[in-house]
Amino acid sequence: MDTMRIVIAGASGLIGTHMSATFRAAGHQVVPLVRRAPSSAAEVRWDPAAGELDPQALAGADAVVNLSGAGIGDRPWTRKRVEVLLASRLDSTRTLTNAMRRLDSPPPAFISQSGSHYYGDAGNTVLRENAPQGAGTLARICAEWEVAAATAPPGVRVVTPRTGVVLSRSGGALGRLLPLIRLGVGGPLGNGRQYWPWISLPDVSAAFLFLLESDLSGPVNLCAPEQTDVNGLVAALAHALHRPAALRVPAPVLRLLMRDLAEELVLASQRMEPARLLSAGFTWQHPTRARAVQWVVGKQ
Repeated sequence: MDTMRIVIAGASGLIGTHMSATFRAAGHQVVPLVRRAPSSAAEVRWDPAAGELDPQALAGADAVVNLSGAGIGDRPWTRKRVEVLLASRLDSTRTLTNAMRRLDSPPPAFISQSGSHYYGDAGNTVLRENAPQGAGTLARICAEWEVAAATAPPGVRVVTPRTGVVLSRSGGALGRLLPLIRLGVGGPLGNGRQYWPWISLPDVSAAFLFLLESDLSGPVNLCAPEQTDVNGLVAALAHALHRPAALRVPAPVLRLLMRDLAEELVLASQRMEPARLLSAGFTWQHPTRARAVQWVVGKQ
């Protein structure tokens, strides 16, 4: 594979940091877009809230990767916060597509993050990429995010990975559960029978690299091929850490602690299948819950 020049928005986050390192290790050049004064010649300043980005920053790039957006689970969902969640995603995505439209030859590929929450709470239904949009705030945010990505100019291959719960050793969705499980108080959330589409952090980065090198376009479910419910995931983590996962956190308590967040982030069920990645021949480093958990707890 030839060396690619990849512009990344959201490179400083948990996923972006790992992804940048993965791309560089594969021999590619990474150009991070930053909101502060650039600290190196490789960085380019932009202001997505104001829609400001010099189109020349994207000139000659082989791809643009968009991971930009305010954190979903780190603050209560006030009406104002929900507006921030949506605006931060739409502003950054439109700023990128507007800059592309101002170039005679825009970057050939645009990979713009979306989420498994596109499907809402779908119970036990197996969700492939052609499944309908679900109900709820996050489903609406994901759908509008994907529509914004599609405003890239004609000829640009647009991919919208619907990423599941990312398992990492720090931070991310399970970052909050791990300390509790280590103390022996992490347990099922709600009845624990809701499906969580999950993927390890290394597999997220590898999948994006795979998508950059493939000819896939449109929505792509980004999760591991092994489906698991929350009970199974928490039990596997507890087992790997040699802790009991005894304490159940009932749905009413979660709703009290997390308000609307509980319903959509924790209690919703998305039995997602990575149909397009499977048929395209992607190989997972952590295809099973057991392998992923061993990696999370540092045993791999």
